[in-house]
Amino acid sequence: MGRRILNDALRAIVNAERRGKATVELQPISTVMSSFLKIMRYRGYIKSFEVYDPHRVGRIKVELQGRVNDCRALMYRQDIQARDIEKYTTKKLPTHQWGYVVISTPDGILDHEEAIRRNVGGQVLGYFH
Repeated sequence: MGRRILNDALRAIVNAERRGKATVELQPISTVMSSFLKIMRYRGYIKSFEVYDPHRVGRIKVELQGRVNDCRALMYRQDIQARDIEKYTTKKLPTHQWGYVVISTPDGILDHEEAIRRNVGGQVLGYFH
């Protein structure tokens, strides 16, 4: 269920980017989704996001920047070891220069570069480029 919510939110972001919208509102929300958006903001793919009413159904308002080409959540469980992250990213991302794979690790939700730096593996949540 949680991956479906994440996938719907990421597809809404991609669709809004393609339509040229400045903002998009995501609903329902989850903590995994907000962590995914934090990584996107840190890497410069979105300007900012704001969480409204997180204790109920809640919603997130995302300010877009126009950099997201594709953004997907994996609907199936994909475990990945630390030594296999580089091989997985070359398979999923178009080039080495842009794009990130987001991984849920014991250290928290990280992108693939940070997971390689910390030498941890985990489950692949999705990717964006």
